Parts: sequence; structure tokens; C-alpha cells
Amino acid sequence: MKAFILITTLLLGQLCYPNKENDSIPKAEVATTMQSVTINGNTIYLTAKAGTFEVKDETNKPIALMGFTYYTRDSKRGLATQRRPIVFAFNGGPGSSSFWLHMGILGPKRIVVDDPKSTPAAPYKIVNNNYSILDIADLVMIDPVGTGLSIPVGKAKFKDFWGVDQDIRSLSLFITQFLIHNDRMNSPKFLLGESYGTFRNAGLMNTLLSQGVAMNGVIMVSAVFDLRTLLFPPNDDLPYIVHFPTYAATAWYHNKIDDKPENVYEFLETVRAFTENEYTPALFKGDRLPENEKANIASKLAYYTGTETNYWLKADLRVTASEFFAEFLRDKGEIVGRLDSRFTGINEDLLSQEGSHDPQSSAISPAYISGFLDYFYGDLKVNKNLLYSITAGRRDGFKWDWSHKGNERWGASAAINTGIDMATALSRDPNMKVLILNGIYDIATVFYGVEHTINHLGLKKEIKDNILMEYYEAGHMMYTHQPSMEKFKKDVSRFILNASK
Repeated sequence: MKAFILITTLLLGQLCYPNKENDSIPKAEVATTMQSVTINGNTIYLTAKAGTFEVKDETNKPIALMGFTYYTRDSKRGLATQRRPIVFAFNGGPGSSSFWLHMGILGPKRIVVDDPKSTPAAPYKIVNNNYSILDIADLVMIDPVGTGLSIPVGKAKFKDFWGVDQDIRSLSLFITQFLIHNDRMNSPKFLLGESYGTFRNAGLMNTLLSQGVAMNGVIMVSAVFDLRTLLFPPNDDLPYIVHFPTYAATAWYHNKIDDKPENVYEFLETVRAFTENEYTPALFKGDRLPENEKANIASKLAYYTGTETNYWLKADLRVTASEFFAEFLRDKGEIVGRLDSRFTGINEDLLSQEGSHDPQSSAISPAYISGFLDYFYGDLKVNKNLLYSITAGRRDGFKWDWSHKGNERWGASAAINTGIDMATALSRDPNMKVLILNGIYDIATVFYGVEHTINHLGLKKEIKDNILMEYYEAGHMMYTHQPSMEKFKKDVSRFILNASK
């Protein structure tokens, strides 16, 4: 009897005094609205849910409220919805929220910018997005923890999410739990990431597959899988090699090539041949390269980039991306864009070795940020007391952990590379498809670097054939360019429909 009284007392105590940890966890909050989009003359009615979703860890404890916007086409629930493809999309950074893709190309509304010029201040044009994928798929825009509305809860801290593997883990937890919660586990499933989002995608597709969630397809927008191609490590010639064709494409665009070929892609084939057959062997020789050969290579580097031979000689034939920004249009007092080298801006220091800012980012960011926030809190009716964080970089203590399982050698991090994850996933699931979209004027994630990575994954031919490459005459955010926006819509729609069969 005493034991019964003791147990009853304990149970009543738990009811009267809830667990303090669980009691302090904020609740997920979602705003539901009706939206629509007109694509090719057809109006599609949508249910939009925007807010936060509680993510639990492997022991079923809440660790985060993850911000999202979920668009579904209005239809009778059941098989019709389950068979409709669902796309999980995010931007990169790391530390960027997803509003760029959301308002640039994927969602029902888009921001109009004056590509490739600077967009004037408000009022901005927010228009129907005829190039959205919502006619063929449902869409989930995800903001990783630290961005958007996403925050850690319970005992979790921001640092538990800020790293290559930490990020892959939290996104895989979100995607799996979101699919279950919304009865979409049997829908055709796709990932779509931009920039670091492609680096994330390569890890996610393998992690999800290992957990029994196979993707029908993965879409990589402005991709990078091997960070060596971007970082210019000491004594590593690879980044100089893979950047050079983009420098040449930039010179072609700005009419700095003598006897400029009419077709940029034919021109780039010539540049690729020079890079592989002459430039790469020359760099490999290091200081053993004879002076006459060095001068010959420098003159060709200068020709293909519309710069001076002496500049390449002083640079020892190696020019970083930031150095190119500053040098390319120095005679005009201008710099070119990192994200899109079609954009130009004022060079604030004509003696500078490196670019001071990114003209493309300066030209479009206010329009995207202000336009999205107006849509998010206005049209989607999200609680205005919930602060949307544009980037995790503004948070105190933001620091990314670049270590990744599989990249270690001799107890040290030998690489920053998720290409190995992509290769494993594709080899273990021969039905999975990958679409890679490359902007030829993108100096942030260069197309030749992507080609190098794909060509060094060691895939069997029939598996490599599952990787499709498309090219755009624009930059990192190719969808700011009207012809590229139209091509993006066609390429992505065709890919989703084919991979959903």
C-alpha cells in the first residue's frame, strides 16, 4: 500500500510540475495561407505553410525548430498528393538562408532585378513567377539552423549545427521527419541546393540513402564538391587551373579578346584545350619551367584574359580569383563580380591587389532581402515577432567546422570534399540521377572545377552517365538573367519529370 501511495505521489508530481527542460522549449509555429501561381497560362492554387518545424534527435528529444516554407498544390489528399514530386531546397553559405532561391526562381513570386546592372531602391517589383517548378512539384524551402527562423532548442547549441557533418545530420533529420509528418514518404523525392547547398547535397544524398530514404534526383545549382578548387591552398596548382576558363569567359563577355570568336562555348573549348595541354604542364614544372616557355605561357594567358603579359609573369603564372577581380578592369577603374562577372562596380583603390567587394551582390541584395521579407511577413502571414535571420554570419560565435568523415588521413583533415559521398550514393543506387547547373561567368564556384571533380570520382561509365551537366551564360545565380531563367525552368522541370517516372 505504501508503495502504491509513493508511485501515485510521484506521478501526480510529474503532472503538476512538468519537466522544466521540455516546458522551456518554444513551440513550433506555422502560418497557413492560400497562394497561387500562373505558369504558361495555367493558374495553380496552392496551400502555403510557413514557420517552424520541431526536429528531434535520434533519441526523440527536440533539438531544433527548423524554419521552412511548404507549398502544396491543392488537390484531394491521398494518392494524388503522394505521387506528386516533392523538392527540398536550400541555399548555401554556409550560413545562408533560402530566400535567394525562394524569390529568385522556385517560389510562386519572384523579385525582378536589373540584371546585370544595379537595381534601384524600393519599391521593388515582386511578380508572378512563370518559371516556378510548382506546376510539376511541391516545394519545401529550408533554412538551416542559425538562418531564417531556425534555432536550437532544449540542450542543443548553435555550434551543434555549424559544421559539415553537423549540418548534414540536422538536415537529414528534418527531411525524414518532415516526410513522415506530411505523409510524403512514398512521393518522388528531390534535393535542390545552391553553392554550399550542393556541397551539402552530396553528403545528404548519401546519408539519407544509408538511412533508407533514396532520392529520385539531386539538383546542384552552381556546384562545388572539392573545396581545393576554390581555396587556393599553398603549393596547390589546381585552383589556378580550374579558375582560368572562367577568367577567359569573362574576357569574352567584356569584349577584351582580340578577334573574339562569335560563340562563347566554342571559345571555351579552345581555352580548355590550352589549359589541359599547356597551362597545367607548365605549372607542374614549378621553378624548373624555362624562362622562354614561361614567357610563352604568360602571353597566352594574357591573350585569353584580355590582360597584360607582364602581369602574369609577375604573378608567376598564378592569379587568384580576388586578384583577377581587381586587375581585369583596373584600366577603367572598375572591378568585376565574384558571383557573376558580367556585373561591374567601382574599384575604390586602384592600387589594390584584390577586389574590395562583389558588385553583383551589391547590385541585387537589397532587392532580394527587402522583397522577400515583405512577401514572407505580408503574403505568407508569418508572425512578425519571429525574427528572420538572413545569414548565420551575423550571429555571435558563428564558426564553421570543416572536418568531414572520410576526409581524414593520418589523424588530420586531408581534404574538404563531399564528392566522395556523392560517388558512394550514385554507385550504391544506380537509379539516382544528378543534374548540375553551371554559370560560365560564375567565379565563386567555377564550372571547370566541377568538371574536374566529376572526372575524378572514379565512377563506372553507366553511373557517370547519370550525372547531367547544363551551362548558362550567366553567373552563380543564373536565374537573374532572363534567358537563363527560361532555360533553368526547362532543364529542371524535364529532370524532375523524367526522374519521377
